[in-house]
Amino acid sequence: MKQTWRWFGPDDPVTLAHVRQAGAVGIVSALHHMNRGQAWTDGEVLKRKAEIEAGGLSWDVVESIAVPEAIKTRTGDFQAKIDNHKASLRAVAKAGIKVCCYNFMAITDWTRTDLDWPLPNGGTALRFDMVDFCAYDVLILRRRNAEADHPAERIAAAKARLASWPESKLAQLERNLIDWVPARETVYDRQSFLRQLDAYRDITVDGLREHLFLFVRDIAQTAEEVGIRLAIHPDDPPFPLFGLPRVNSTQADTQKLFDAVPSPANGVTLCTGSYGANPSNDLVKMARDFGPRIHFAHLRNTTREADGSFFEAEHLDGDTDMIGVVAALRDLETREAREIPMRPDHGHLIVDDIGKKVNPGYSCIGRLKGLAELRGVMRTVDAFRERRVS
Repeated sequence: MKQTWRWFGPDDPVTLAHVRQAGAVGIVSALHHMNRGQAWTDGEVLKRKAEIEAGGLSWDVVESIAVPEAIKTRTGDFQAKIDNHKASLRAVAKAGIKVCCYNFMAITDWTRTDLDWPLPNGGTALRFDMVDFCAYDVLILRRRNAEADHPAERIAAAKARLASWPESKLAQLERNLIDWVPARETVYDRQSFLRQLDAYRDITVDGLREHLFLFVRDIAQTAEEVGIRLAIHPDDPPFPLFGLPRVNSTQADTQKLFDAVPSPANGVTLCTGSYGANPSNDLVKMARDFGPRIHFAHLRNTTREADGSFFEAEHLDGDTDMIGVVAALRDLETREAREIPMRPDHGHLIVDDIGKKVNPGYSCIGRLKGLAELRGVMRTVDAFRERRVS
């Protein structure tokens, strides 16, 4: 697997020099200043590529060309936004980049209730807490009919927890859930978020899934023409939030997309953390079953709790058999004679990154540690296979 690293551009606290020191050779990036549905220009793409190459690295994956809400709801100027997306794919292809990761999550991007959850070793991790989420959804946001989406015991626990929270805790929870994600298309406050939720009031799971199919059919034609491989990212978390439909949370969901759009350009980002937070997913089986549809991999791990809460675990711990996944992906690469770009994802905040300005989940040292561990697994898997063959 090609070892890559997500870089948020010139303003990222982690520099390209840091990336090289971590041992990565490729970059996963996007034009984050052009993420509101406009078409990327050849000049802007080539400028970013030149910046990356000047740092001694290659730009291997685009993550992500934005998919605006108009496309997901198929309202307003959605077709113009799709045409812009296709123009961006053409610009990326001209620059020689072959993989584009995207997601189709309604309104939200990846979502956590806590961006600095204390770990026993003194570091911090990302965490999604079901009771905290319920407290915000039902008692703070007061979303219409939110109570129906939460069991009574969770609501009772949320009320008890909320009673002990200071105002600063409430403000931080709201910021974590609706006001902050790196490079997200739109930043919301409470009222604008509620208004955006209304746009999905009449869109069912089947309806959103059909919108996904229509979108991918359209852009896959362009992707085939220019040699781009599309890699949809799963829902994160892989279950409904805020009453919104989810359409890519399980292996069955992703297979439906493949069946609906059989184009070879239509593939998946195998995110072991996002899929892994859903206990119905077997990541080793998915790595084997999806095979040639896997165009990109996010390798991270999560530990699930009984009520559905989870936190970002060490890369080689948690509930996903990471060694089995890596072995399956290396077998796939050998069988198909190709290299799959991968990146370590959502590292812990540790050592002297604590207290520094960082993008939560994207600190340098935590991801460096994860990449080093994954590199060791890859080399061990390769050595074992070589000995077995000999």
